[in-house]
Amino acid sequence: MHPANEHDKWGGQALLLGMDFSLWPRVRKLFVDWGYRGLKGLASSLGLELEVVAHPYAGVREGEEAPELPRVQGFKPLPKRWVVERTFAWLGRNRRLAKDYEANPGVSGQRSYLEAWVYLGMLRLLVKRLARAA
Repeated sequence: MHPANEHDKWGGQALLLGMDFSLWPRVRKLFVDWGYRGLKGLASSLGLELEVVAHPYAGVREGEEAPELPRVQGFKPLPKRWVVERTFAWLGRNRRLAKDYEANPGVSGQRSYLEAWVYLGMLRLLVKRLARAA
């Protein structure tokens, strides 16, 4: 995440350069919004593939290449676009994770506390799915 007052390209560049990829050795592909399209060169230099998931012709300026999606009328969900928001919605169904307090999770040992609740929330979701499938 980066601040909202920072352009996606510059925030994404800082994130990519600051990431420790040894923590996530299996990450090879990033699905990004249209604002991060300028990071393809940096991502490829880091050994990552960058796939831009955008609405057809969204934000295209003269001289730029348009996305390869056909024009559609009305609402059409885009692949991989809402995965993060969907996951946050699933976590929000747990009482301890239902509120967004915008606290800095890295302060005073709070990170491990929040991380534990996220693990418990996702574990609860998986156990419910396993019970339903059995």
